[in-house]
Amino acid sequence: MKTLAETVQERPWVGWILFLVTMIIVFTLGMFTYTVVERRTEAQFAYTLLTDVDPFEPRPEVWGKNFPRQFNTYEQMADTTFRSKYLGSQRRDLLEDNPSMVILFAGYAFSLDYNLSRGHIYSVEDVRQTLRTGAPMEKGDGPQPATCWTCKSPDVARLMHEYGSDGFYEKNLSDFGHEVVNPISCASCHDPETMNLRITLPALSETFQRKGMDITRATHQEMRSLTCAQCHVEYYFGDGNYLIFPWDKGMRAEDIAEHFDDIAFTDWVHPLSRAPMIKAQHPDYEVFTTGIHYQRGVSCADCHMPYATEGGQKFTDHRIQSPLNNIANACQTCHRQSEAELIRNVYDRQDMVKELRTKLEDVLVTTHLEAEFAWNVGATDEQMAPALHKIRHAQWRWDYAAATHGGSFHSPLELARTIGDGLDIAHKARREISGVLVELGHTGTVPLPDVSTKEKAQAYLGIDLEQLQSEKQIFLEDVVPEWLAEAQARHQRWNERKADPDHEGSYLFD
Repeated sequence: MKTLAETVQERPWVGWILFLVTMIIVFTLGMFTYTVVERRTEAQFAYTLLTDVDPFEPRPEVWGKNFPRQFNTYEQMADTTFRSKYLGSQRRDLLEDNPSMVILFAGYAFSLDYNLSRGHIYSVEDVRQTLRTGAPMEKGDGPQPATCWTCKSPDVARLMHEYGSDGFYEKNLSDFGHEVVNPISCASCHDPETMNLRITLPALSETFQRKGMDITRATHQEMRSLTCAQCHVEYYFGDGNYLIFPWDKGMRAEDIAEHFDDIAFTDWVHPLSRAPMIKAQHPDYEVFTTGIHYQRGVSCADCHMPYATEGGQKFTDHRIQSPLNNIANACQTCHRQSEAELIRNVYDRQDMVKELRTKLEDVLVTTHLEAEFAWNVGATDEQMAPALHKIRHAQWRWDYAAATHGGSFHSPLELARTIGDGLDIAHKARREISGVLVELGHTGTVPLPDVSTKEKAQAYLGIDLEQLQSEKQIFLEDVVPEWLAEAQARHQRWNERKADPDHEGSYLFD
């Protein structure tokens, strides 16, 4: 056998091939080594703090100096162009879409104004703009307590530190209009020193304590849902408007309703049926825990804040949004089906739950109106009591399903069960009212008003929408700029204190 040298001497072109192959291998190895070193260097400096961040710093742009990738994706929530079949990030008038809600929420602020939330970055702005918060022209004015700010801003944790939880809850929403200006962001969920996930609002921790559970023992994966559960839950206002989660008996719809019955809690009395009502807020975490994803260990962040990469760095995408707007990262990391098939699977579940829910709300609207008729022809409290209790429970089950974000996908079986239970209770309420009407001598058809549109339903309730909108516009033009100017001046003072080398302690508090 000839040696390599002899082969090259006889065929010089073989030597050139070997030379070129060797050069390609050396070049490739060099590039690979350079890339590894570069990525290791990036990783070493990826979380190098460029500025100190106070534990109560509410401004996302301050955090963004240390975490630009996360902040850049966070800012993308300002884009509200995405719209799915039922939800999305666009502002939509849900009362216009579903006029039944005007009657169902009669006597409650949601009958005035109910818009689809646009995402975390608009959390404070949407509170100011909704008619539900009124048009307070000075501190202490307005229909809502400061408790309504709780889940809308990291400024709340700072204020609770300053005033105490009780002191904060006892104030009016307008008392803190100039203080609560930063939307839900970094400080709502993270410790600025370690970047560990943390619980910043007291209600969740207090609920765990009441149930004999230690939230500090939660794993990182559990915290990727529990930080969301600080806000995306059902709650109610106790004494002094103190925020409480009603999980003492469990988190299913009937468990929470039983708790409310036990403490004789009522959000409002319906002006048509006179039923003592309870309003579901957004029991997202409660419904999620009954679904297959939760049971398989998937967290909220896995789907709504999936991992992304940039420059070789893996980080959590902080554009918190519907997974349907990011299927490749949110869904297809686990599911190998096509995007079209995954979307169809979601819509199939949502369609079926929506069909059931619509049947229940139609029955509920009729029941409220029939109860009003019964009162008008002379029904007594004693006669109506059984029907009113059933109306309360039927609508609560409808609202539990209607108010949750994404619940018809998170746990369609649980919502179908809950709505089916509500349908059964609502029909029983109608039979109770029919029996009362027979006792009163009325056996014919109950005449019902035309409430088929938002305008007709609000007119039937005597809502002067134009007046409310006019008052709100004055508030937005005259009061909100004053709030923002005061907040800007406060932020400037914070910057000056932070830059002062002689300043000690937190720069956020006097």
